[in-house]
Amino acid sequence: MTVASGGPASAAEDETEARTFFTKFVAAQNAHNADDVKAMLWNSPSMLWFSRGVETRGRDAVADRFREYYEGTWHLEPDMSQFRASVITDDVMQILVPVVFTRGLPGKPPQDNTFLISQTFVRDANGWHVASILPIANTQLK
Repeated sequence: MTVASGGPASAAEDETEARTFFTKFVAAQNAHNADDVKAMLWNSPSMLWFSRGVETRGRDAVADRFREYYEGTWHLEPDMSQFRASVITDDVMQILVPVVFTRGLPGKPPQDNTFLISQTFVRDANGWHVASILPIANTQLK
């Protein structure tokens, strides 16, 4: 379900914007392009990535964590047929999408795990940025 204050046409445009930005973010991750990923992260000490019980805050720290993962296997396959976007304000959106992660430490066999990913996007003068990344173990959208 997509929610927007501007009505159905606005809702469709907002979801398209969110899909486009998220697709670009996934492509940068799959290319292991840490610089592009960092550029898409919110430049704030409040930027948050919380996973596996670890809280990482700030754009630089989050980008460094991605770089560590890129030393091994790291690949994302989102189920875009289940992609959902909700507009919170004109400059804040929340998305939910199931994603299959293929990941593994360097020299170790990769494993596939599916998570429901919740991300918050914020818009500033330079466009949209990821403000938070929260993987949720339950992947079922109802």
